Amino acid sequence: MSQVRDDLKSRIDAIESGYEYFLAYAAQGLSTDQGAKSGAPLRDALGKMDAALDGLAGSIREVVSARSLGPSPAWNDLISVVEADAGATLAAIRLVSAREGISSQLIDNLNANIHLRALLTDLFLVDDLIGR
Repeated sequence: MSQVRDDLKSRIDAIESGYEYFLAYAAQGLSTDQGAKSGAPLRDALGKMDAALDGLAGSIREVVSARSLGPSPAWNDLISVVEADAGATLAAIRLVSAREGISSQLIDNLNANIHLRALLTDLFLVDDLIGR
């Protein structure tokens, strides 16, 4: 059980850390050209978020099962919400990652994406319900 819980914890940490890094990146005011020159740490953060988002709902399901919290209609519904928000966020992350240069404004818009913000609050709730 510890391994599945640790996997989920790592995913949540990567998503939260990525969001925090994006806030700092957005504040730099970099143009697309400047972003192309200084983008290695940003691309690392995007890659970590991509990996954390891919399979996130399955990771939550594993923890819920391992901790005997479900299955229940309520958990299934919440996991479906997380899956939808994670999928929409992952699509945006991958689209931004495909750009050669990534401006601060683009990252600011990514941070403002309602799916990313919803996902973060979903994860705060899941984290509290599961209890790390």
